[in-house]
Amino acid sequence: MLWSKLFIPTLREPPAEAEVVSHKLLLRAGYIRQVASGVYSHLFLSQRALLKISKIVREEMDAIGAQEMLLPALNPAELWQESGRWDVMGDDMFRLKDRWERDLCLAMTHEEVMTSIARGELRSYKQLPQIWYQIQTKFRDEMRPKSGLMRVRQFIMKDSYSFDLAPEGLDISYQKHYDAYCKIFSRCGLSYLAVQAHSGAMGGNESTEFMVASAAGEDFVAVCPECGYAANLEKAVSTAKPAALPDPEGNLVPEEFHTPGYKTIAEISGFTKLPETSQIKSLVMVVDGKPVLVLVRGDHQLSATKFSSVMQAREIRPAQPAEIREWFGAEAGSLGPIGVTNMTVIADSALEGRRNMIAGANKDDYHLRNVTPGRDFQTRFADLRQSEAGDTCRNCGKGILELKKTIEVGHIFKLGYKYSESMGLRVLNAAGEEVTPIMGCYGIGIERILSAAIEEHNDKDGMALPVSIAPFTVVVTPVNIADAAQKQAAQEIYDSCLALGLDALLDDRDERPGVKFKDADLIGIPYRITVGKKLTDGLVELVQRRGKTSSDVPVAEAALAVKKAASA
Repeated sequence: MLWSKLFIPTLREPPAEAEVVSHKLLLRAGYIRQVASGVYSHLFLSQRALLKISKIVREEMDAIGAQEMLLPALNPAELWQESGRWDVMGDDMFRLKDRWERDLCLAMTHEEVMTSIARGELRSYKQLPQIWYQIQTKFRDEMRPKSGLMRVRQFIMKDSYSFDLAPEGLDISYQKHYDAYCKIFSRCGLSYLAVQAHSGAMGGNESTEFMVASAAGEDFVAVCPECGYAANLEKAVSTAKPAALPDPEGNLVPEEFHTPGYKTIAEISGFTKLPETSQIKSLVMVVDGKPVLVLVRGDHQLSATKFSSVMQAREIRPAQPAEIREWFGAEAGSLGPIGVTNMTVIADSALEGRRNMIAGANKDDYHLRNVTPGRDFQTRFADLRQSEAGDTCRNCGKGILELKKTIEVGHIFKLGYKYSESMGLRVLNAAGEEVTPIMGCYGIGIERILSAAIEEHNDKDGMALPVSIAPFTVVVTPVNIADAAQKQAAQEIYDSCLALGLDALLDDRDERPGVKFKDADLIGIPYRITVGKKLTDGLVELVQRRGKTSSDVPVAEAALAVKKAASA
């Protein structure tokens, strides 16, 4: 292709609204343009890169026996009502009505449609297992779209679904996807982590996220450098750092003391001259309409994900001030577990075995000292807190956890029977009995891969994309297109590149060399062949975008040199 004939609207400076590196470069390099908040047009270069990513995904999915389909983005409400997710998805789902006032939605994911197809067509165990996939546009009404293509309202996903007769079959399908995803992300040039994750609204009891470390990410992952344990922060388990001060000795009796105007954990710590680890933090949550008092160590944070899982809750929210006053007779900041009999009390495991701590007295401006969990109030203990950097890895017992900010590029789930059961999917087993198939689902963000690759591979001059997903592999750049010898040599090298199957671009623009070089660096082409003054010696310059290394090669060998380098 000839650069002069292409639409590549590069910008010298990024628009003011762009914050993360990938967003800035996607705009500057002319890959995308915004249509509305969280909605982008993919221009020529972006589409080429996304098609290459999709090709890699298709190849690896086909390799595990998956079959590609294409499902409608417009779904009837009835399917989502059958699964129970019509209400669960809340405001994140785009909803609309047709001319007959029937409820419809724009699909965020396709478990319901895939299950309805299986329900209508699968009859026997002999038809299992099945793995079906698609690469489709999905929709989510994000409250705050941001970071370019990483949090948007319209996005491209590969989603696949497995149907197996028994859990052992699901284990095999899940592992197939795990292995395929590792190959996909490696081929796309990403350095990734596979981490334990929470299934959320998808359902199921096991899931793995594939994450790329990046300051632009929105998720935190806890990683053990000793054993390699890795988990999303909302799911991570660990042993808490010891309390800053040992608990007082003795079987002391709870004692009320005045704390005028002091409400927060930090304020009480300053007032008592005792560390936050010596306090019990009391949080009031409403779980499926009923109040629950949740206790964690003063310096710890509650993991909403763990709490929801322990409580097996459908809906959780913090209690309102008026509710707290009604239930406790005091304001938040003076709450504690002693004397609470009108609700469930649950405590984090880090409080088990502690004694003589400080807690609220359920009386404004008063607290209690010498509070011992399990003695002064009844509770059950569970892992409720959010892990922190510096905790000890519970997997190996010796590693100290580190936190990494990450971008999620893929997520695989063992769905279990959530959809097949609720939507009535049945097949006959070998004995002629009706059984419910077990399901898995597996997603990859196509645009997320591109964004993550840019975040991982960039410098001050622009993108340095991996060969496998760059819009072009090599650009042939004559320094002076008006020079007949340079123009002819550039054309011959370009033709040789095409003959070798290279995705080549010829920069035939009548521009200064510096402009051409900057544009090539900006849009992320991995290799540049510069045809310049050394042509009289039979040489051209081969420049590798990543690392900016260069070497002189004979004109006749330039295309082959790129072929070898790109294949290495």
